[in-house]
Amino acid sequence: GDKLSEFISQYMWLVDDKKLHSMRETPQIGDEYLTQGQVKMSFTWGQLAWVKTQSFNGLVQDMIKGSKRFSSSETTRGAFNSSSKGKTENSDHQWLVGLVDGDGSFSFHKSNTKWTLYLKIGQSVYNLRLLYHVKSILGVGNVSINKNDAEYRVWKLDHILQYVIPIFERYPLLTSKYYNYNLFKQAANIIVDKTLSTAEKDAQLIELKHQMMPEDYISPAWSIIDYKVLNLTEAEAVISKNWIIGFTESEGSFSLVVKERGRMVHAFEVTRKRDLIVCQTLGYIFRANVITKETYNTVVTTKTSSIFHLVQYFHRTIKGIKSLEYRIWARSFMKQKSSYEYLNRVREVLRKLNSAREGFKDS
Repeated sequence: GDKLSEFISQYMWLVDDKKLHSMRETPQIGDEYLTQGQVKMSFTWGQLAWVKTQSFNGLVQDMIKGSKRFSSSETTRGAFNSSSKGKTENSDHQWLVGLVDGDGSFSFHKSNTKWTLYLKIGQSVYNLRLLYHVKSILGVGNVSINKNDAEYRVWKLDHILQYVIPIFERYPLLTSKYYNYNLFKQAANIIVDKTLSTAEKDAQLIELKHQMMPEDYISPAWSIIDYKVLNLTEAEAVISKNWIIGFTESEGSFSLVVKERGRMVHAFEVTRKRDLIVCQTLGYIFRANVITKETYNTVVTTKTSSIFHLVQYFHRTIKGIKSLEYRIWARSFMKQKSSYEYLNRVREVLRKLNSAREGFKDS
């Protein structure tokens, strides 16, 4: 079989527990918060049945090639235009903005005499299904693979004007990435401005490319709370849950850490070089600590009540392959009387899966 299948199949002992599949039907549990008993039942009754041996090969193929539902017929502009409106589309767009805030980039370049705009989102091939999901949302663009790296790109000007910019205008980027998006949008306006000569366009676009982001830059999306977040209410006034899920697909880390000899605990962490206000906001929502270092900020918690809150918060939400990491992490947290040896094995698995997601290499 392929190397990726072999790599992931090593870890199925974590979720392919017989008692997970003791009942034929999975209980229908919605996205609302669950009680501790309900969470235990969902993990016990087969909420993870999708990783059973007989369906595992299909899961791996989804990771590598993208699900069949992301076929070319569904990623055309026509499919986008006929997609359902309302809550589903809005939530998808908020999720996309969160993902781009984490893993996306906006740029524009000149090749010969032509300027081209780019929206790019990069992943390892391990998480290729995530990029196909992005393509299914926008209905345009292309997914390319180069060895262990994969990238989703939109570069056609009409696609950027019609599908990309409207989403990011309605749901602004919350990190400092907004700065580059704003330059990208200004560049688009210059390129389509028929009142400008080619020389004038070149001069203005070159000037844009030379602009540098201020060190203390904060997205204007935070202006509605005066660029300060002091409580949970203010946090939720700016950040949506869908944005958080998209951002977590990129930046979240589900892990286990050793607190003291013989004691291992579950941990969750988000780290950013900039964007302290984003970290402070996530701290309120995740019930986690915010630690400011010289070169980065981190949101982190190992507190049992906070971890339980996060198990509920992310239940059935994560769309990419990080959902596997979350489920292993959550399953081991809900497992009663886990030995140190068991948790240590889980920790090593999560480390390897995280490493694979960052850039799959032969193990």
